[in-house]
Amino acid sequence: MAGVGSVVDVQGTVADGFEPVRDAFAANFTRHGERGAAMVLYREGEKVVDLWGGTKAPDNDGENSPEASGGGREPWTQDTAQVVRSVTKGVAAAVPLLLHQRGQLDLDGRVSTYWPEFKAAGKERALVRHLLAHRTGVPVLDTPLTPAEAVDGISGPRAVAAQRPVWEPGTAHGYHAQTYSWLLGELVRRVTGRTIGRWIAEEIARPLGLDLWLGLPEEQRGRVGRIAAVEALAAPAAHGPRLRPKRSVAEAYRDPESLTRRAFAAITPVPDENDPAYLAAELPASGGVATAEALARFYAALIGPLPSARTARSGGRLFAPATLTMARTEESAGPDRVLVVGTRYGLGYMLHGPACPLLGPGSFGHPGRGGSLAFADPEARIGFAYVTNGMRRGVTADPRAQALVRAVRTSLAAREA
Repeated sequence: MAGVGSVVDVQGTVADGFEPVRDAFAANFTRHGERGAAMVLYREGEKVVDLWGGTKAPDNDGENSPEASGGGREPWTQDTAQVVRSVTKGVAAAVPLLLHQRGQLDLDGRVSTYWPEFKAAGKERALVRHLLAHRTGVPVLDTPLTPAEAVDGISGPRAVAAQRPVWEPGTAHGYHAQTYSWLLGELVRRVTGRTIGRWIAEEIARPLGLDLWLGLPEEQRGRVGRIAAVEALAAPAAHGPRLRPKRSVAEAYRDPESLTRRAFAAITPVPDENDPAYLAAELPASGGVATAEALARFYAALIGPLPSARTARSGGRLFAPATLTMARTEESAGPDRVLVVGTRYGLGYMLHGPACPLLGPGSFGHPGRGGSLAFADPEARIGFAYVTNGMRRGVTADPRAQALVRAVRTSLAAREA
């Protein structure tokens, strides 16, 4: 029947009072054409929702074979990991903030202080905070990189350092969809002498026990599901009209000369995100691989201690109160030169707003183009993560993720009543 997908046996558990979240997760398969997904919620440092269902590969994936990594009709399991696209940006943004917290990086310092080559072509006044808040002015590359160049660790930093900004750094903002990889990755390497993937592994993932990688080890490849584009189902009238992008947004994506198209085409042709070479690369804009459990636990650790965290720093809490305030203090707001719609950014994190609805005004996190979403809300004391292998059009506000956010909001409100 049009508008109705498959009924899936949802696995996992929810704490008392969070049953609406399980219902919404199951409904995503029937109402929104979900293929394979997981969702985890931490509250006050404890896991209260842990759900998964579907298959490790969308059923329309042409590369779907038993021999392919994550292929076949294998079911999604509790430990299935997934490429999470721009959700990676929220994990990567923690690195410069933690370096600042440790006194190793000045957020108000010039990028060129740490990376002298970056001052070329009119970027000498670009600050570290401009980079984190998508204000650097280099969301595009005049000469896009090939997929091989994008992951070689040399071509990307060299290209963004030489690129002339399309606006004066600090005077406007626009989503650095792909170039964020080389901007942030090279800054961290210059400051620490380590790649950003290694820093995350050694300073965040291992101490917190996270199945999260920026640079997937070969021995973990069998856990990773495949991603593929899926079409949205026609929404039944009872569940509201199907949302379509505004004309100006749609036109921006169609225009090959627009900043929108050029930003997402900084790697041309489009890389195969299921390719082992891509999975092994360290692309903090888009290449992270993680379980929903790891992402939710990561965000829970940003805002409060985790009882089982294997770290002595702040009792398992990553951000000191001052760092948490900086992460979610508005740095950029209004018309986004790349995404066209109005967006809000803190230091490396998207903030709650119409273009990226999260739980509430204090929430901060990052969506991934196509569906996935992870964020924290300090007031509600939660860490939220939703991961999917069915990539849909759109950068923010995926209807599957939003259904889960609404269900969390409903559950929390009922518990407080």
